[in-house]
Amino acid sequence: MDWKAVLYIGTTVVMFAIFAAIVIRTYKKGRKESGEKAKYRMMDDDDEK
Repeated sequence: MDWKAVLYIGTTVVMFAIFAAIVIRTYKKGRKESGEKAKYRMMDDDDEK
């Protein structure tokens, strides 16, 4: 293999790893729960006494 093929394969592997990390981070259970908390917190009254 020449260096162009190695660079092409390396770039593909790195881009796939970045994509997989984004998907895992997005669909983690803790991220969804924190998003739900923020959604309901916006609807709370701020002037409760």
